[in-house]
Amino acid sequence: MSDYSDQHLRTILQRTKTVAVVGVSMNPVRPSYYVARYLSLKGFSVIPVNPGHAGKDLFGQTVRGSLSEISEPVDMVDIFRRSESVPPIVDEALDAFPTLGTIWMQIGVEHPDAAAKAEARGVDVVMNRCPKIEYQRLFGELRMGGFSTGIISSKL
Repeated sequence: MSDYSDQHLRTILQRTKTVAVVGVSMNPVRPSYYVARYLSLKGFSVIPVNPGHAGKDLFGQTVRGSLSEISEPVDMVDIFRRSESVPPIVDEALDAFPTLGTIWMQIGVEHPDAAAKAEARGVDVVMNRCPKIEYQRLFGELRMGGFSTGIISSKL
């Protein structure tokens, strides 16, 4: 499903407290960095996941090398990886987090088979969308022209 109702997306974002961001970058101009940063600024607990940066600090959290290194419960796994990389990430998420609520695949990321597997386990799946954009749109933060002011700068 790629046509998600506003109410469905709003419900997911409102119930989500902890987000594991897979493929997060340490580079502040990369979308994965500023989406994760935005979510952390909005009160979500963001756990960065990237094996190339494991052990470093980002947004007050230690970057984990994999989802299985996270000991606390995670409500949403946000995937910033190519579509072909999605199945093992979904498998690891389903194994690591028995109470997982959502698998969210970023813009340009879709894998219907992995989505079906997660949905069969009762996990909501959102593909080809960005939680930052949807949060801004659904909770009234987008400005004229669809742009959010002020969050792009890493100086904030």
